[in-house]
Amino acid sequence: MRLKQRFNVLSWNQVYELLIELAERVEESGFSPNIIVGISRGGLVPSRILSDLLDNPELAIIRVRSYLDLTEKMEEPIVTQPVSAPVEGKSVLIVDDVADTGESLRLVYERLRGKAKETGTLTMYYKPWSCLKPDFYAMETRSWIVFPWELHETVKRLGGKIIEGGGTLEGVKAELIRTGLASSIVERFVGELWEKERR
Repeated sequence: MRLKQRFNVLSWNQVYELLIELAERVEESGFSPNIIVGISRGGLVPSRILSDLLDNPELAIIRVRSYLDLTEKMEEPIVTQPVSAPVEGKSVLIVDDVADTGESLRLVYERLRGKAKETGTLTMYYKPWSCLKPDFYAMETRSWIVFPWELHETVKRLGGKIIEGGGTLEGVKAELIRTGLASSIVERFVGELWEKERR
């Protein structure tokens, strides 16, 4: 089975370069957040790096759930953990990795904007069909972005689809490598996935 989606597998250096660019844009805009709120899970790493780049140690998280499992999306996302620090009267920068449907970003934005003095949104990538366009984003894309902090999850998700489609073990490996995933990562995780899916 051949995956039809286009993929962009990012390295840690690419992530860092994009976040440097975004931190510069935030500073140039004049928006000065008192606190950075990362949306768990995708926004955790970017928000921590931005905390460093913006020289702002005030960092909080909010957890949003959008999927029932690795492949089944919920009708609407829900907040499963409220923001971990007070935002009342503060300028807040909400951070996620990608605005795909944009529903998680919009949910958090709507949840916090009534409390905060000022609210900005930032994602590394923005997809043109997102219901919310972030105030700051590095690139617009239609590709499936694979971040370096989700390689195991990506192998499980994509490998599972290929196996369901009748793929062989070697076919699964070849297709995952074709997407841009490193062969060492594929080799490390596909064997356990194959055994689990074939039981």
